[in-house]
Amino acid sequence: MTAAATARSAGWLRAMPAVFVLIWSTGFIVARYGMPYAPPLKFLAVRYALSLACFGLWVALARVAWPQQRAQWGHLAVTGILMQAGYLGGVWAAVREGMGAGLVALLVGIQPVLTAVWLSFHGGRISQRQWGGLGLGFAGLVLVVLRKLGQGGEVSVLTMGLTLMALVSITAGTLYQKRFVAPCDVRSASAVQMAAALLVTLPFAALESESIQWNLHSGGAMAWSVLALSLGGSSLLYMLIQRGTATAVTSLLYLVPPCTAVMAWLLFSEPITLVTVLGIALTAVGVSLVVRNGR
Repeated sequence: MTAAATARSAGWLRAMPAVFVLIWSTGFIVARYGMPYAPPLKFLAVRYALSLACFGLWVALARVAWPQQRAQWGHLAVTGILMQAGYLGGVWAAVREGMGAGLVALLVGIQPVLTAVWLSFHGGRISQRQWGGLGLGFAGLVLVVLRKLGQGGEVSVLTMGLTLMALVSITAGTLYQKRFVAPCDVRSASAVQMAAALLVTLPFAALESESIQWNLHSGGAMAWSVLALSLGGSSLLYMLIQRGTATAVTSLLYLVPPCTAVMAWLLFSEPITLVTVLGIALTAVGVSLVVRNGR
């Protein structure tokens, strides 16, 4: 490899986290953009099917190797069910039921805290700094959620339950992938994950009485979901998990809520009040205290 190629590769590796945060933040915006015209699980089932077709074609054209061991197929299927079907299903259903994109992103953004706590209880301990971070993060969430309680049902038992399902799914999927999934090509791995997510989502999508209304909004949301989020964002997340520690990777997600809040304000006029800013700031500081390395 030439010096120029090596420099480009190093530059791309440094840019991967920032690109991932920007792409991942748009997922909540796309959910808000497309949900008025499509039931969430039917939309996601079509997304998984189209993503599977794209990854399958990519694998065939590039002659990429598939996982060799049956156990690896099983591990990839589990991560696909958790990180695609469980996580996205919860997020999209919560947005469809009325929760704002910015608030969903904020609540799911405490994933680094759960990851750090889990890892601390399984091979480490929680320091005083980390407990302080947990307290600040919780305080930030309380500030934002309490303000939303009286605003037209944005925060309800149903939307909080769906968001909690998404949070637990993405956290468990990240930890599971880091623990059990051996390094393999991201294209074939993603194809297996999409196939598993599709199989799990289809029966639930069939229970939805509404059908997808295809128009510029829903078509644009689908195109972005497949090309940018599935082929781009999910692939970047897979590669980041393979290259780094689970805690380091998930720490990127506390940058997603501020990005999403700004996007939601620009596109949907979702208000950003002083209380919201303070809540986001407290949560970001708290999570950073939990996940950053000690001196």
